[in-house]
Order: sequence, then structure tokens, then C-alpha cells
Amino acid sequence: MRKIVVLIVLFIANSLFAQVKFEAEVSKNTLGLNERVRIEFSMNEDGDNFVPPNFEACGFRVVGGPSQSISETWINGRGSFLKTYTYVLLPLRKGNLIIKQALIEINGQYYKTLPIKITVTNAVNQPNDPNEPATVRADNNLYLVADISKTNPYVNEPITVVYKLYFSYNIGITNWQELNKPKYKDFWSQNIDIKQLVAEEGMFKGERYRYVVLRKTVLYPQKAGKLVIEPLALDIDCQVPRGRPNFFGQVQLVDDSKRVSAGSKIINVKPLPEAGKPASFTGAVGKFNFSVLPSKTTLKSGESLDLDIKVTGVGNLKLFNLPKPVVPSELEMYDPEHTENVSTPLSGMTGSISDRYTIIPQSKGNFPIKGLEFSYFDLTSGSYKTITSPNIVLNVLEGTNNSTNAVVNSSDEVAKKAVTPTKSFAFIKQKTNLENIASDDFLGSGLFYGLLCLPFLLIPAVIVFKKRKDTEDADIVGNRRKKSNALAKKYLSEAKKQINNKELFYIALEKAMHNFLKAKLNIETSEMSKDKITEILLSRKADSETVKEFITLTESCELARYAPSSSTLIQQDYDKAVEIISSLEKQIS
Repeated sequence: MRKIVVLIVLFIANSLFAQVKFEAEVSKNTLGLNERVRIEFSMNEDGDNFVPPNFEACGFRVVGGPSQSISETWINGRGSFLKTYTYVLLPLRKGNLIIKQALIEINGQYYKTLPIKITVTNAVNQPNDPNEPATVRADNNLYLVADISKTNPYVNEPITVVYKLYFSYNIGITNWQELNKPKYKDFWSQNIDIKQLVAEEGMFKGERYRYVVLRKTVLYPQKAGKLVIEPLALDIDCQVPRGRPNFFGQVQLVDDSKRVSAGSKIINVKPLPEAGKPASFTGAVGKFNFSVLPSKTTLKSGESLDLDIKVTGVGNLKLFNLPKPVVPSELEMYDPEHTENVSTPLSGMTGSISDRYTIIPQSKGNFPIKGLEFSYFDLTSGSYKTITSPNIVLNVLEGTNNSTNAVVNSSDEVAKKAVTPTKSFAFIKQKTNLENIASDDFLGSGLFYGLLCLPFLLIPAVIVFKKRKDTEDADIVGNRRKKSNALAKKYLSEAKKQINNKELFYIALEKAMHNFLKAKLNIETSEMSKDKITEILLSRKADSETVKEFITLTESCELARYAPSSSTLIQQDYDKAVEIISSLEKQIS
């Protein structure tokens, strides 16, 4: 019995000795923000597919490793194996940080380490070891500075922030990483690209330093008051000399690191003065020129013109709105096409912005467009300036009606009505029609029973209507044909009204075909050239023969106004237009 117990104990002990171990161990569990920690992942069996934790997500940056070591020993015929992965980590923030589990595969099984908690405190002083030779520290030789061009600007006045990294001649920069990017709350910002970092020389704290410009930013404050620019912070790896030069004048270099920050900056932004602020002021600050230019002032009804409203100069060009023109109701004006040609150097935005309006007159006459006002705040003089464009008069030579005559005709009509005799008391009835005030009750009346039975009588009619509706919906070809004909009649309804007036008929016909294109192809009248229409229709899979007929009919509308024609020819052109629009509606995808 005793022998059995001994065998069991030896078997359990042997199993324990053969147990796989995979552990993680750190050099210290509490460290300063500027200190480093070493972590080792060790195993007593050889494994594959080692997966370390995501150190960045855990709040650390790897500054050394991974390094791997393997040792294998034999003592009294018993072998031992140890494999280790080692990393050197630098904490990225203060607080209680957790290094998560690592993973490895050993003999077909997966093993994980336990999470490790590390407490990171404020940066600590790291005195030199008295037994080691003197070493230059990075603390007093490395600085990050934010140069601000102006700390008390107006709202929308540009300021610049230039971040410079100063370092002494004793150290060399090997690498850096941004810990915190600067944030510009309540500022409009634009970063200026730096294609290549170039080390320059300059004075800092009364001494000569080397420096590189890391970042340039142009800022436009958007509100008054104290605004905070949050800092840029860097983690910098560098090399510093250690000890004295050897016999050959060579200096031993050691790695060091430092975290630097430009610090928060306060900008006191002044509001724009209220005294003298024009009603037309929309926030423009700088120095500008303003112009309003029409592409032409003499045209025919139905033709289009472009009205360009443009501002050029230096200032917050992207941060204000251009004035909008007010036109008479006889002019059809479309939404503008906004264009910006602005560059942003270190001095601020410069260039131009413009709005282009397409205007189409609908009738004959002279139509004024009142001059526009553009106001801006001039930083040089500290006052508001207003530029007024001249009035524009459009002379429409031909059209469907004359606006002046329309006013005269309406006046004549009023005069005719004033002299037309009327019967002042014709509304007084000559005979009475008395009704008995006593009425029968509604309940039980014929109307009551009729309304009660009406829903039941409507059921057969609803069923018949539903069946007919389903049959019509199933007829896809017929529905498409009806839709195409309805669309053609919609656009050609005005032309049909003028079918007895040749000139007005062809004007309406041309406008109907243009409106059809605007609706189907989403293009403006100013873009309707023959080549452009042909290109777009063919790209939308329209039949080339139909497109050719459409262009031919459009071109003939202008000539047909003045050429002799009969009512038969006009009717044929109308029918042809209906056929073409119906065909295009079915063909365009």
C-alpha cells in the first residue's frame, strides 16, 4: 500500500513539473511619466505565433525591443527550457494603466498571460549616477515654442501660429511623435504644408540654437472674447553625449527622450465696432474690390445672360456671403454658381470669390437691376467701407408682349369699367320665396336611409374600379405611352394655345422644348448649345435619328417665325414636337 502511495505522489509531482507556464513580468509597477519600464514574457516550453498586447491602446509606446532570448540547461539528467520576449516601454499618460494579455501557441494549445496594472505618476527627477561620467541631459537643451503673430486681433482678422522646435548643438534628434495635436476651437484654421524640414540657426534665451519649423497655421477667430489655443505636445527621441571624448576625439552617444509642449495660448479677440456698421455688412474683414458685370445688356426675350458678382482682395474670403441681386418679376433668375479662387499663404487668404446668376427675360421692355452694396471692415483704417455697383438696365428687344403697353391697356380697361352704366340695386330681389321654419326630423327620413345604404351600394363599384385599375397597372407599355404623351402635352400646352398665331406659336414651341431638356437633363438654358445637347442625349442612350430631328426642329423654330407658313405646316410642326418629346421620354435612361 505504501508503494502505491509513493508512486501516486511521484506521478503528481512529475505532472506539476511538466506543467506549461507562460507569464508576464515588469521591472516596476510604479514609475514617473518620464521613466521607462521593461516587460518580459517568458515560457518554459517552446511556442509559436506569439501575439503581444497592443501597447499603444494600453497607454505605452515601445521604445526598445522586442528582443528574444532562449536558454536550455541540464541538471542531473533533468532539462529545463526558458524562452523570453522583452520590450522597453514609455508611458504616454498618467494614471492607472493596464497592460493586457499576451497570447502564444504551445503544443497546439493557446496560453495567455495575466493583465498587469502599472501606476504612472508625474515626471520625476533622474539624478546622474555619481559613479558614471557626466552626461548631457535633453531637459535643458530641447524646447518647443509657439510663435503667434498677434494676440489681440479683431474678429475674422488673420493671425498665424508657427511651431518651432529649438535644440542645442550638444544633442541630435532621431525621432518624434505627436502626443497632442493643437485644437483651434472657435477659430477657422488652415494648415500650411511644409514639404521638407530644414534646420536653421537662431537666438533663443540669449544663446545660439538650431531649430526646425514643424507646423504653420493661419487662424481666423470667429467670436470675440478670450479664446484658447490648446497646445502641441511631442515625445522626442534624441542622442546626447556621455562622458569625455576618447583619445581619438570621439564622443560616446546615448539615447535619451523628452516630452515637450508649446503650452496653451490665450488670444484676446476684439469685437468689430458697432458704430458705423452698414446694413449691408455680412462679415467681410480685410481689403477688397467689388464688381457686378452682366455678360450683355441688349438681348431678346428667351435669351439668357450671366450676371457676375465678384469680390477680390485680401481677407476672410471664404467666411462671408456675397450680396444677392433683386430683379423684376419679368426676369427669371436661377440659383447662382459659386466659384472660389482662393489661396492661403502665411499672411492670410487672398484671391477672389464670385456668384454667377443666369437670367432669362420673359417679355419685351426695359428692365432695371438696382446696384448692389458690398461692405467690409478695413483693418488698416479701422473703419467700415462700402462699395456700390452702378445700376444696370436690360434692353429686351423682342418678346411675347410689351410691358409698357400692358400698363396702358390695363389703365384703359379700368377707364372703360368706370363709365359703363350699372344697375346699382339689381341685387334686390323683386319676389319672395318663403319657407316653413318647421322641418321634419332627419332620423327616419329618406335622406337618412339613403346615406345608410350608400356604403353598401358603393362596394360593387369599388370592386369594378379596383379590377380596372389593376388591369391598367399591368399594361406597362400602355402606361409608358400615356406618361410620355402627357409629358409632351404638358410642355406643349402653351404652344397649342398659340397655334393660330405663327410667331407666338414658334416662340412657345422653342421654349417648351428647352424646358423639356432642363427638366430631363438637369441643364440650364445658358448651357444649351447644339453640340452639348447632342452629346448629353446620346450619352443617355437616345436614338441618334430622334436627336437629329430634335435639333433640326429647334433650329427651324427661329426661322419659321419670319418665313411664310400655313396652318397645316404649323399643325405638322406641333405634331412632330409631340412625337419627338414622347420618343425621347421613352428612350432617355
